Parts: sequence; structure tokens; C-alpha cells
Amino acid sequence: MIQQLSVFMENRTGILSAVLDILKQAEIQLYAISIADTADYGICRIICDNPSRARQALMDAGVAASLSDVCAVELDNTPGAAADMVSLFAREGLSLAYLYTFLYKERPVMVFRTDDAAKAKTILESGGLCCFNW
Repeated sequence: MIQQLSVFMENRTGILSAVLDILKQAEIQLYAISIADTADYGICRIICDNPSRARQALMDAGVAASLSDVCAVELDNTPGAAADMVSLFAREGLSLAYLYTFLYKERPVMVFRTDDAAKAKTILESGGLCCFNW
């Protein structure tokens, strides 16, 4: 499990730039960023080097942000590794709410949210995969 920063933003020009500037000023290193939007708002999900400090910097600037635990797994850097991992969950009937990937030290890391993190960890371990740690 790792911590993910979720930032709630209005869907209008300049908001993402302002959020990233706040994190830049707080000297936060971003590793991954994913944005899901609707017509009125967006959720920016961020993996960074110091999620607590990042959240505090955003909150101090009046930006709504929260921290949550998410699962992350390091994959082999080969074609099909992501498909194989997701297939493990499908076979066990475990659904994913969302997922995204990033590279860390030239290795792909898949971040995902599920309704049963303990089951996900067991499935990953039985499939020879391990949860990502810094």
C-alpha cells in the first residue's frame, strides 16, 4: 500500500497549473499523475515523494485534497505484464475501481483501487507479484 493524494478541482482553465505550482513551491516530487473529469470538476490523483506535505501545502492554499491508501504493484517490463496482473483479479472476481501506471527506476508500477485490498494482496502474492514499496 502507498498513499495517493487526491485533489478536487473545478474543471476550468488554469486550475491544474495552479495546483502544480503549489506543489512545485512546496518542493514536492511527482511520480505519477492521473486526472478524471466531468463537466464541472475533476479529481487529480497524484503519487509523490511526500504526500502529507503535499496535502498540507494544498490545504494551506485553499485547495481541497485528501490522502488515501492505494495498492501498487511493480510489474516486469515486458509486453503483457499488465494484462497478466489484471487477469489474476478477473479470475478471482475482484473488480478494480480505477488504475493507472508510472515508471519507477525503469520498472512499471501499476496503482489501483479495489474494494478489498487484503484480497488483492493475497491474489498478487499467489501470482508471484509483490506490492510496491519505495
